Amino acid sequence: MEAAAQALAVGAAAAARAGAHAVGLGDEHQCFLYDLAHTASAMKICEPLLDWGSRGEAEAGLACGFIADVLGEFQARLFARESQWGLEAGVLDGVRDFVAAYRDPAFVAALAGVEAPSHLDEDFELVGQTFRRFGQDKIASAAEHIHRADADIDEEIISGLAELGCFGLSVPEEYGGFASGTESDYLGMVIATEELSRASLGAGGSLITRPEILTRALERGGTEEQKRHWFPRIATGETMVAVAVTEPDYGSDVANLAVTANPTEGGWLISGTKTWCTFAGRADVLMLLARTDPDRRKAHRGLSLFIVPKPRAAGHSFQFSGERSGTIEGRAIPTLGYRGMHSFEIAFDNWFVPAENLIGGSDGIGQGFYLQMAGFENGRLQTAARAVGVMQAAYDEARSYAQERRVFGQPIAEYQLTQAKLGRMAAIIAAARQYSYEVARMMARGNGALEASMIKAYVCKAAEWVTREAQQLHGGFGYAEEYTVSRLFVDARVLSIFEGADETLCLKVIARRLQAQHA
Repeated sequence: MEAAAQALAVGAAAAARAGAHAVGLGDEHQCFLYDLAHTASAMKICEPLLDWGSRGEAEAGLACGFIADVLGEFQARLFARESQWGLEAGVLDGVRDFVAAYRDPAFVAALAGVEAPSHLDEDFELVGQTFRRFGQDKIASAAEHIHRADADIDEEIISGLAELGCFGLSVPEEYGGFASGTESDYLGMVIATEELSRASLGAGGSLITRPEILTRALERGGTEEQKRHWFPRIATGETMVAVAVTEPDYGSDVANLAVTANPTEGGWLISGTKTWCTFAGRADVLMLLARTDPDRRKAHRGLSLFIVPKPRAAGHSFQFSGERSGTIEGRAIPTLGYRGMHSFEIAFDNWFVPAENLIGGSDGIGQGFYLQMAGFENGRLQTAARAVGVMQAAYDEARSYAQERRVFGQPIAEYQLTQAKLGRMAAIIAAARQYSYEVARMMARGNGALEASMIKAYVCKAAEWVTREAQQLHGGFGYAEEYTVSRLFVDARVLSIFEGADETLCLKVIARRLQAQHA
């Protein structure tokens, strides 16, 4: 690991110089800034691997394989573009021998099938085992039907997760949840999310995300009365949550949202259209971001966050009239993957929301942007954990198939190219998992917002490669719906789109914060 540390130091120094060079650069340099964000994210993931890799031979192999891969990719981005990065040709020559040794096809191929311990304590190992067993027994068996029929998620799955305390992982103990205010809150959430996503992204891992986002927003800015009312209901699964932020004309450009909340006697009237509201049919409430100040020049400072009750609805559409006023109508958007929860476009026409459902009460007016961001920062970490679960499932499927499938007289698992693909998958998954644990610990200490964006950016793109190559190893059968890997491939595609589109996340969050660090 000493050689890994030395090589990583060379790469980190070059990345830091590139970050300093980026200060003051704007949209005319988007390609460089995007590549810088991904490079810096990958380099960050390498850092905790130095310690983890020192704990055993398997850990060292996977850590060195990943670090060499990251440095090799950094060099590929730099080649013939060094001046655009503010660097000189040959800046990474000091890592050449390390990359040659640990990116060597024979070494990477030897990583196929290598398993290394997580080094979590017994309590967290038990969390993983519990949710893995539930995923195998209750979710995996239903996942294919849900995907192929675009069916609703079984109520048995939702009630089972509620019994396990899944929806209360981030709800403070004093309000009926399991969060104790320690790093175990975030770490437990990451572990549970990975294992459920391993069984199914659409029918498992994503069920935790929306309650988590609302919980964090309430924790940041909710009134005491709101916490006492909503937290126990979220924790038990009595109240299921969907998020309504994106609009047809405004996705990542949240500051310009147009849906309005106009004051009326006893509350607010919501009007306008939201889209990509996942799970909005089955949900009991929507966490909705709306414009409470008609002066659009105030941009994000004119937004407020609401908890919007609605009746439950099965299937792909719903329409309700309010007891007091207004209507709400939803239509599920057909998608190629990530099915079961259904993503809706929702039209509101003077839909009434009680005054007490404005998060933060009167103090919450104009604070909606900041409160929803508090939820989404943690949501990005959770999405990274979802990606790890999907990658692990794809890797498992690919290894199993490769051992069984014979081509030209021998199992394809015995061919070097197959082994190298599996070995690279193993290294990526191990590194992503370890860094997700590290970011969870950071966020428990009140830090880690940038790192959550970084791991989301890197891991979700990596999941596309892992699932694609897992599908490719299946040959023609990978294109058949009857093979699980085809579902994993189309599910993975959504990961770098939602919870912050990859380009926006890299350019508007990661690159900007890197520029600020070096300013």
